[in-house]
Amino acid sequence: MYQPDFALPLLEVATTDGVILKIIPVALSGWETSESELLLKKLTKHLQSIRNEGCMAVALWEDYWLGRKSIVQSRLAAMLGISAKIPGRLTQVRRISNVITEEFLEANHLNGNVTSKFRYGLFLPARYFRVLPEGFAFDASAEEILVAVATFSNARIFNQDNAPFRSHELIRFASLAGTNVVGALDKLLHAFIREKSPDDIMTYADLEWSDGRSYRTLGFEQRGFLPPLEVTVSVEDMRRVRVKAPQSATQTPVEYLTLYNLGSIKYVRTVKSVEFHA
Repeated sequence: MYQPDFALPLLEVATTDGVILKIIPVALSGWETSESELLLKKLTKHLQSIRNEGCMAVALWEDYWLGRKSIVQSRLAAMLGISAKIPGRLTQVRRISNVITEEFLEANHLNGNVTSKFRYGLFLPARYFRVLPEGFAFDASAEEILVAVATFSNARIFNQDNAPFRSHELIRFASLAGTNVVGALDKLLHAFIREKSPDDIMTYADLEWSDGRSYRTLGFEQRGFLPPLEVTVSVEDMRRVRVKAPQSATQTPVEYLTLYNLGSIKYVRTVKSVEFHA
C-alpha cells in the first residue's frame, strides 16, 4: 500500500513586491482516509473563500508535487511574477508538428500532451536571447527557442440561424518552464483565428489553479462548470494516467489510486469577423 513520503506544509508565499499566493496541500493519504465528496466540498469552499478575498490560491495535490515538481514550481513562480519574462512581441508564431508538441507539453504542462488537430508554437529568435536572465539554461547555439505552445481541436460544426457554426476547443497551453511569455496566449489565439476562422473557441479553467480571470481578459465569457472528474494516479511514478496499463501474471502489480479533481469552469470566446479579417 502506498505511504506518502512526507506531509506537505500549508504554505503562504509572498514576494518582496507584496504578491501573495496561498497553497492548500492535498495529501493522497488524506484522500484515501476521507469521505471524498466531503473533502472536495471543503477544498472548493476553502479556495473560493481565499479568492473572494482577492488572493491567489492553489490546491496542490501530492502526486503533482512528487511526480511533476519542476512544472509545479514553474507555475507557482509564474503566478508570483518571478519567472523570466519574455515579451511576446519578440516571438514568431507558426504551426508545429505533433512530435515537437508532444515533447514540449510533456516537459512543460502538468497534464502532458493529448491528441489535438492544430498545434502552434511561439519561437524566440537568437537575436533576442539577450532578454533571458543570466543563469537561465538554454542552448545558446540554437537559432531559436520554442517558448510557448497552444493546441486546438478540429471544428465541431453546428447549425445556427440556418448556417454552419464552427466551434473549436483550446485544449492545451503552456510556456517554457521558468518563463512567463507576456501576451503568449493572445498571440497564439490570433494566429489560430487568422488561419481557421472559427465562430467561437471554448476552453476550461482548472479550478485547482485558477478562477479563469486570465481567460476573461482575453475576451472569454464564463459558460458554466464541469463537475469533478475521476483521475487515476500510478503510485510507482506519481503520474496521472488515462488508461491503466495491462499487466501479465508474471509482472509485479502496479498500484493505482483513484481520486477526483475539483472540476473546471467552461469559457467561450465568440469570434467576430473583424478578428480574423483584421
